[in-house]
This record gives sequence, structure tokens and C-alpha cells, in this order.
Amino acid sequence: MSESPSFEIVEGVVELAPSWPLHHGGRLQGARVGYRIEGPAGAPVVAAIGGISAHRVVAAGGQDAWWSTLVGAGRAIDTRRLRVLGMDYLGGSGASTSPVPGESFPSVSAFDQAQALAAVVRSLGIEPLRAIVGASYGGQVALAFAALEPRLVERLIVLSAAVRALPQATAWRSVQRQIVREAIARGDGASGLKLARALAMATYRSPVEFAARFTGPAEFEQGRYHFPVERYLFARGDDYVRRYRPESFVALSESIDLFEIDPARVVVPTTLIAVCEDQLVPIAEMQALARHLGGPCRLTQISSMFGHDAFLKEGEILHPIVERALTEAI
Repeated sequence: MSESPSFEIVEGVVELAPSWPLHHGGRLQGARVGYRIEGPAGAPVVAAIGGISAHRVVAAGGQDAWWSTLVGAGRAIDTRRLRVLGMDYLGGSGASTSPVPGESFPSVSAFDQAQALAAVVRSLGIEPLRAIVGASYGGQVALAFAALEPRLVERLIVLSAAVRALPQATAWRSVQRQIVREAIARGDGASGLKLARALAMATYRSPVEFAARFTGPAEFEQGRYHFPVERYLFARGDDYVRRYRPESFVALSESIDLFEIDPARVVVPTTLIAVCEDQLVPIAEMQALARHLGGPCRLTQISSMFGHDAFLKEGEILHPIVERALTEAI
């Protein structure tokens, strides 16, 4: 089935208040947020937001689309019958207001991202959203949005996000941020970002995957041994450096660890999706969130060797869960 003749793609920037107040104090001057919306004109709108590397190009078919396993024609979030809204995070590497190398940047919160998303929704006249589908950091933003603007969204689908960051996860990310900060101070932020991303990948994926893929022997080259898993991790780091800024990584990684919400404030019907092998957001954390949400909730558990990255990799498993969450009442 081909896309409707009314299918359209609109990209733009919404100017926020000249001096935009932030959740943790401070302000952004001349703040702006980049967005992209695509799908049949007049169709219900679903906002799709992901981890700190996510951006406004969400759906399959878009250049560098980050969620093509779940969003696109015939996928769980079907762009033949839904419009999909993506955003560039404040502090990220897209068209939204972001850190400038060499200049200080205030701490941003998932609540600030939620306010920016609400500004886009109001500017485009697409309220209320049919749903927000948020994964990882995007799940935090979805929860914050529902707490702040419950009239602007009908339902949430939250993957791998909880009330607050697990201390162990904060420990891992704190080391990553310090690696990048010290590299920036030396004038070589890219090298620090490469190492931080390599370390991050080791936390995103599961021991099961590493055991299945990287049990081969080390190879001796250029005076030392190289392990299969290290080649993989540093290749992912090299790729990340080509498309992300060190300063943005620090800003949004910190934002994850600063997040905390009273789940009773979230009264919007919510579907939670937890991954058994997720090291960053263990199932127990999502079970606790489910128990304390202020509105109707359904918790679904899946198993994936991709761990925290399952939301990017497990389109086939997630398709029926997300499709049901978009169409059925809880």
C-alpha cells in the first residue's frame, strides 16, 4: 500500500520565549526548537522521541531516520494513517538551541524538553496528541509532558524509562561525562566522546549479546592484542563522533541523571514496556513506576539480548505491543 496523496512532510523551528526559564534554574536566551512532522494531512499525531542521540527525523524513508524499525509505512507507528512528530532536543546536536564550544550551557531537564514539545504542539495546532511514544530519555520526557500538560496528550507509551535514574546507571554515565569534559579541556573533545560512547555501548547492550558475538580470540597487531569486542565498541565510538557534539553529549547525559518525577502526577493512560536484560532501567524500576502512576497503566515485559537498545532493534517484537497501545483503551 503506497502513501496517501495527502502525505506531507513539514520541517521548521519554533521560537520559544526570548529568555526561556529552565527547570533547574537559569535561562536559555533566544531559545528555539527544531521539529519535523510527516504523514497524511489531518491525521492524528503521535510524537516519537528517543534517547539523547535521537532527533527530529524519525520515520523510515527519512535520511538518517533513527527509529525506522518502529515508525514508517506499515510499521507499528504507521505513517499511512498517522502523522509522526519528531523534535531536536534542547542541548542536542540538531536545529534546537545547543551548547556552543567554549561557552557555558545551563543544565537542561526532561521537563524543559517537555515544555519545548508542548510549544511545538501548540504552534502547529495539533493538540491533543494521539500519543507520545518515548524511549529511554524520551520516556522521561513523555512522563514529564504528561505531568505538565495532561490535556495535550491522550496516552503515553514509555519504553525503558522510570521515575529516576538508577545509581549504578548514573555511576556509568558520570564516568562517561568526565571522560568527555577532560577531553574538551585538552581541546580534543572528539577523542573523549569516542571513548565515552564506547563505554556507553557496553551498558546499552546485554552480556548475552556480547557472549554470542565476541567470543573469538584476540588478534596481535601493531605490538598489542586487540579483542573482538573492543573493535566493535571503538567502531561505534568513531561513528558517533561523526554525527554528535561532545558538549551535547555532556548536557543530555546529565539531564538523564537529574530527572525525577512524582509518578502520581501522571494521570494519562500509560503503556510501559520493560526489557528483562536492560542494565540501565531494570524491570524492578519500571514495575515500581507502574505501581505508582496516577492513571491507568499496563506494563509489558519483553526479552531481548539488545538490552536497553531493544527499542531500536526489536521492531518485530514491539510492533504488536505498540500498535495495541495506540488503538486500545487501558
